[in-house]
Amino acid sequence: MPHHTNGTGPWWDGDGERGCSSGRDQTSLCLHICAIAIALEVSVGKTNTVMALNNSNVLLPCTFTTCIGFQDLVFTWYFNSTEMIYHGKIKNKATEPTLISRNPRVEFVGSTTKKDNNISIVLNGVEFSDAGKYTCHVKNPKEKNAQHNATIFLTVVHKMVETDNTVTVIIVSVVGGLIGLLILFMLIKRVVLFIIKKTQDGKAGVCEWTHKDVRHAGGKPPLRC
Repeated sequence: MPHHTNGTGPWWDGDGERGCSSGRDQTSLCLHICAIAIALEVSVGKTNTVMALNNSNVLLPCTFTTCIGFQDLVFTWYFNSTEMIYHGKIKNKATEPTLISRNPRVEFVGSTTKKDNNISIVLNGVEFSDAGKYTCHVKNPKEKNAQHNATIFLTVVHKMVETDNTVTVIIVSVVGGLIGLLILFMLIKRVVLFIIKKTQDGKAGVCEWTHKDVRHAGGKPPLRC
C-alpha cells in the first residue's frame, strides 16, 4: 500500500478543497504550487487514537482534501495494513461514494457532496480482536494518481474507566491555600508597616512641638518625647 508524507497546500476554498482561482493564469499557478506541495491530503482528525467499549459501535473518522478537485477517486480502509474492510469509489464532487466491497460489520457514514470530503466509517459490534491500526487510504487519478493515507489506532476495553482526579484536586487545593496565605501575610505586613510609620511620624511631631514650646518657655528640653 503506497504511502506518502503529509503536505500542506496553498489555501482552502468553501468546498473543503485547496482552492484555485478561475482563469488560465491562476490555474497554471495553482497547478505549479500543487506540484511543489503534496496536493492530496488525508486526515483522521486532531488525535489518532480511539477507545471503544467492547460490543459497542465505534466511529473511525477520515476526511481528504485536494488541490484541483477529484475524478474517479478511490478510497480504501485497511485493518492492520493488510485486511481490506471497506473499498469505495467517488466519481466527482457531485456524487456520493459507490460501494465496491466491505466487511459486513463496517458501515459508511460519510458524505463527499457536502463541505467536507468525509469518508468516515463505523465499525459495529466491536470485539477485543478489533483493536489495532486502521488506515484510510485515498488515490486521486485527477492528480496524476496521487496517493495519501492516515492511520488511527483503536483500543477496545471491557469498561470505560473514569479518571481519578483526587490527587490533582488535593495538589491544586494545597497550592491555592499556600498562595492565599502568602497574600494574607503580605497584606498584614503592609498594614503593620503602615501603622508603625504613622506612629513614628506622630511621635516626631509631638517631639518637635514640645521642644519648641520649651524653648519659648526658656526651659530645658525634655529628656524624652
